[in-house]
Amino acid sequence: MSEDTDEAGADDSEPDGEDAETPALDADAMDARLDEAAEALEAAETEADLDAVEEQLDAVEAALEEADLPEPDDEDEESPAERIEGRLSELRDDLEEARGPYLEDVTAILEDAEGTLTGSEWTEDGEDAAVAAVGTFLEAANEAAGLELAAEGETPEEVAEDLAAARETVAGLDLDPDEDAETIEGLLEAAETLESDLEAAEVWSDLTVREQLDAQGFYDVLDPENRKDYPPEWNAVKLYEKAGEVEPILLALETFESDFMEENILDALEHIAPKEAFEAVHERAERRDHQAVRILGRIGDERACETLEDFLGGGDVKLELVTLRALGAIGNTDSTQAVADRLVADSADIRSAAARALGQIGDTRAIDPLADVLADDDADEVRASAAWALNQVGTERALEVAAGYTDDRSYIVQAEAEKAAGV
Repeated sequence: MSEDTDEAGADDSEPDGEDAETPALDADAMDARLDEAAEALEAAETEADLDAVEEQLDAVEAALEEADLPEPDDEDEESPAERIEGRLSELRDDLEEARGPYLEDVTAILEDAEGTLTGSEWTEDGEDAAVAAVGTFLEAANEAAGLELAAEGETPEEVAEDLAAARETVAGLDLDPDEDAETIEGLLEAAETLESDLEAAEVWSDLTVREQLDAQGFYDVLDPENRKDYPPEWNAVKLYEKAGEVEPILLALETFESDFMEENILDALEHIAPKEAFEAVHERAERRDHQAVRILGRIGDERACETLEDFLGGGDVKLELVTLRALGAIGNTDSTQAVADRLVADSADIRSAAARALGQIGDTRAIDPLADVLADDDADEVRASAAWALNQVGTERALEVAAGYTDDRSYIVQAEAEKAAGV
């Protein structure tokens, strides 16, 4: 390399020895170095040429960090340091663009494509398009690199495995970025086409709510006339309710975000109380939705009891009443103690509902607390509920306790006592 001297007279020649300091460069010298790097980049033909350009840029950047360049008099004017930093950034971008393509670029795209295939919620049309996209890639890769890749899968998940095998084959190719640039470029083009095709393939999130339901046959229950009625979704739910078809109703519940539709769908589920609806309804009941709690009672699945018991004693009288009725309808004896604890609630309505729930559950362990209610509660309607519950328990002892109140002060208690006594 020849010696040159910048305007300040600094020697720009290579220093002798590893410990010698790099001569300082002023702004003009840095610009000259960047001009040389730009020319070298334009003429570069190999990766080695590009590596040499990168070394030139690194040297200028290092000099810039050490230099004490003057600031302009005008604050709005670009400083020499800012100008050089900008040129360095542009040249590095140009250098990056000039590099490659590399085989690693191809395998990175393929790996992402595998994740897209297995992680996307495809529509039926989207599945077909995704599978076809993989087939197209494999054909193009075979042509570009003389391979014999093949797709054996018929679903996105299956062709993802075919693609993974293809990626391993491509990664094992001994291709040089300079000598085999055309082959690598062909593989990269095929991979980028795959990436675009998968992006264009239809997933459920691409569709509107009605398009999603239509694609799943939700509206097939409607004839052309009632499909015109507004809203057709409501008509479809009613028809599915009448036919006892649960899955389309649950599909609508999962899909619609309309309060109006959710209310009508829950009404339908409350009417038919299908066991298949447990998970969807339980999720809403956990949010203390009263109607969902009622539906759980009608479904009768004991898995709901732990959640429902948590709603007792919380101060929300209306929620507690609907919960006690639901627990009574489910009839799980494991809930006996939790319900019996509410026989001493401040609200007479809650005490009455608890007594009736115990009668529905039918656990003999409830006889003593119900007997205490009959003997001590101030509210006749609560005592009548306790007598009714003892009749529901129906054992000899339960009936004996209730029958002891045939002369009670309250007619409604007397009526239940007479039933117990067989009068």
